[in-house]
Amino acid sequence: MINCVCVGANTGGIKVKLCGVAQYANLVGVTIGYTITTAISMASNCFHKQGHKVGCHTSNNIFMIIFGVKQIILSQIPNFHDLSILSIIAAIMSFTYSAIGLGLAIAKVAEGHHPKTSLTGIPTGEDGMTNSQKIWNTFQALGNIAFAYAFSNVLIEIQASFPLPTPIL
Repeated sequence: MINCVCVGANTGGIKVKLCGVAQYANLVGVTIGYTITTAISMASNCFHKQGHKVGCHTSNNIFMIIFGVKQIILSQIPNFHDLSILSIIAAIMSFTYSAIGLGLAIAKVAEGHHPKTSLTGIPTGEDGMTNSQKIWNTFQALGNIAFAYAFSNVLIEIQASFPLPTPIL
């Protein structure tokens, strides 16, 4: 909660409380996003086993519960924040995921078999999707973009750990 400390040092009062509410709301939103993303990722195993043509209609609830139980178990490790190897592993995984995503995107474009799109995306109508599907996909894309900014909490904490620059005389 470094932001609130900075806000308190500069302004104080109600603004500190508003900062805290905003930060906790952000943390709750990110936690919900991670839980849903994890459940969807776990459920994707059905597609890998049975193919994408099969309707894998499974409840995500069990996967959310599994993720929550794992989080509770991991939270019991003492001095978990001192395990610096986790930061290194997380950074390597992040770069690996980014490289895989970039590679898959390049492969998809190079393949040349992509749907006809326009400035407004995939067309609606006979060969396209319905208007409600298009609206849902738009909101899903906006949610994905918002979820991509979950790094901001970590970034602020990292910046707060840097020593202050010494003044030049």
